[in-house]
Amino acid sequence: MEILLTLLKLSVVALILAIGMSSTFADLGYLWRRPALLARSFLAMYVLVPLAAWLIVKVFPIGPPVKAALLILAASAGAPLLPKKLLGLGSGAYTFSLVVSSSVLAIFLVPAWVWLLGQHFEAAADISPTVVAFVVAKTFLVPLAIGMILRAWAPGWCERLANRLLAVAGIVLAACSVALLAVNWEVFLHVRFMGMGALFALLVMALAIGHALGGPSADDRTALAVACSTRHIGLAVLVASSFPGTRSTVLVAAYIVTSMLVTLPYLRWRRARARRQASAGAAG
Repeated sequence: MEILLTLLKLSVVALILAIGMSSTFADLGYLWRRPALLARSFLAMYVLVPLAAWLIVKVFPIGPPVKAALLILAASAGAPLLPKKLLGLGSGAYTFSLVVSSSVLAIFLVPAWVWLLGQHFEAAADISPTVVAFVVAKTFLVPLAIGMILRAWAPGWCERLANRLLAVAGIVLAACSVALLAVNWEVFLHVRFMGMGALFALLVMALAIGHALGGPSADDRTALAVACSTRHIGLAVLVASSFPGTRSTVLVAAYIVTSMLVTLPYLRWRRARARRQASAGAAG
């Protein structure tokens, strides 16, 4: 188990390093130069998706542990693996700027959500912004900065290496996720059919919210939809550890399998739509 978790963490760091190696410092401010898109993005990720989770918790007949898991996922916005999922889709500058901005914003919003969840579950739950900042810095900001510095120093070499690193790290991440599910097969006994259905409904609603608020650009709609349905696993585990009785491995495993079931068909549809539009434009 420990080896799998270590490999999983290393693959995430490698992916983020590769993202930094394929991005520029000019990309950082893309979202902040477009205030309307910025407002819609944060409204979708940090207000509407958590509200959707709260609605599902109230409607679905699920147990307290699954309710806690859903609300924990809603609190763990910030999508460091988003560029990997959108490889070949979406605006690169918008995607990169959204990932960085949402991860930094999580430093302040995750502690607030944890306090609210503590009130809901009548549990003394508290996470300081310093702890969240450490998790975000260790798992995201540091490898990202290293990758961007390397790109500034040797852009051609980094561009070639980044693609290979993305591919290898992606394979390792997928393999570790499958192995984690195999080791923790009892996750389905704890979450049960209704719990998986509730998680599935949350991710579908998150996709729909992002798609609706992404604006007129097809690339932005796709990027925001996937961002809304992508959770920061490191933050989710951190939040889960603050609540007694919540098993972080169950949370991670259930999210991984459901996320694949929801986002992959959506991305295939978006890619097929993009190809049709490109063919129609060429024919015209």
